[in-house]
Amino acid sequence: MQRRVTILDSTLRDGAQGEGISFSVEDKLGIVRALDELGVTYLEAGNPASNPKELEFFERAARLPLQHATLVAFGSTCRKGSVPAEDANCQALLCANTGVVSIFGKCWDLHVREILKTTREENLRMVEETCRFFCSRGKKVIFDAEHFFDGYRANRSFALEVLYAAVRGGAGNVTLCDTNGGALPETIRAVTQAVCAALPGVEVGIHVHDDCGMAVANTICAVEGGATHAQGTFLGFGERTGNANLSAVIPTLQLKCGVACIPEENLHLLTATAMRIAEIANVTLHKNMPFVGRSAFAHKAGMHADGVLKNERSFEHIDPALVGNHRRFLMSEMTGKSAVLRRVQKLYPGITRDSPVLAEIVGELKEKEHQGYQYEGADSSFELIIRKRVAGVEPFFDLISYKVLDELPYDNNHSATATIKIRVGGKVKIAASDGDGPVNALDKALREALAEFYPCLNEVHLIDYKVRVMEPKDATAARVRVLITSADGSDIWTTVGVSQDIIEASWIALVDSIEHKLCAQRDQATRQMNCGKTKMD
Repeated sequence: MQRRVTILDSTLRDGAQGEGISFSVEDKLGIVRALDELGVTYLEAGNPASNPKELEFFERAARLPLQHATLVAFGSTCRKGSVPAEDANCQALLCANTGVVSIFGKCWDLHVREILKTTREENLRMVEETCRFFCSRGKKVIFDAEHFFDGYRANRSFALEVLYAAVRGGAGNVTLCDTNGGALPETIRAVTQAVCAALPGVEVGIHVHDDCGMAVANTICAVEGGATHAQGTFLGFGERTGNANLSAVIPTLQLKCGVACIPEENLHLLTATAMRIAEIANVTLHKNMPFVGRSAFAHKAGMHADGVLKNERSFEHIDPALVGNHRRFLMSEMTGKSAVLRRVQKLYPGITRDSPVLAEIVGELKEKEHQGYQYEGADSSFELIIRKRVAGVEPFFDLISYKVLDELPYDNNHSATATIKIRVGGKVKIAASDGDGPVNALDKALREALAEFYPCLNEVHLIDYKVRVMEPKDATAARVRVLITSADGSDIWTTVGVSQDIIEASWIALVDSIEHKLCAQRDQATRQMNCGKTKMD
């Protein structure tokens, strides 16, 4: 890889502006650690002038032993009619004590005239003097050229003059911003080429929003046009429709374009980092997300699965292991025997195509789907079928009884109470809990009952719950399918239950979810024990 592009992740600043996103100081520190481990160059961490929480973050983040990343404080130029040394925003940026600051300024004369309500000359002064102020204090300055592409289209000479002012002030990086997200790839490429030609020796960056669904493509085109610095947010969330999704930008540049973004040996951490940040941000990692989504390398159609089994390149653009993801064959009535065999062999390599148990698994799959089960989105429930058929895996607990009561009026948003009695080995345990609905109450009661036997369940929580009525014409007597998605910070899995009773369907899916976690925990313990024996031998 001859070329290199530095990456600036703005999850903590631009990402925090996304609807429904709110980070505590601990959340932000967790994201810093995750992105530093991945090898991102810069982490734009907000404006220390905005609130006390930001100041606390910068104070604590300064003590983190970062290996790869440099923290960046973000703020605007000084205000019109003021000088940076007397501007409260500029002083707050100094208090952040970061070696790099990102300063944004207006590049569209419409904004200068109608938003700032000042002159072009005053805007140029603000940009130049602010950049000089920070450079004179030993800071590296990234100038975010706000609304650059709209400004370039409206008044090319003025937009370029703003960049010249930033460079005269000492900015070593000018980042072109498609702030409204309306530019198209060819425009991005051509304008970036023109700017690179106009500013030889200056690092040119790109910062785009996704309002036309082209943020990733626009970022790639900017790099093709000469940009050597790219900004975005790791999962793409941000203001309005979001920013360039760095979890797609980084592998595309590194694997497709031969452009280094992070240490090559760290690329396999990409999917785990995406899951970690989604967990911290309390968002669901969309399964169809390129590279890092659960469906990115999932195959359902028999022809696709058969092709991949014969040659992975036939229906996959990269090896999923390169980005820390893995290939999945979705189990359904469309699935061929070869795909089911491959899924079984992941757990039990000794099973062959002629093994009687394989036919039993295929038969159970088809029978379950006839009853309304659907395993293409519930791998973990299908995995339990395999374990029980092949190895006779016994349940980790037995249900004796449960009772669920709905109550009105609500008491502190707790609308239901569940009582459960289970048996683990020879010990009986009774637990009760209230919750926000009957399923939530049942889930909490079950976890409470199992906590003393299986402490690892404290790591697990539900992140998604879906109900599908399969035969609406049957009205309230219809059979329902419940899908539950769970996570423990390092893994995400989905289980399924089917019944005419929604509580029973939910119970089936809950039990599968817990058994998946306990099986995974047992497998890990077995591997560690075997590893220890090997070292002793």
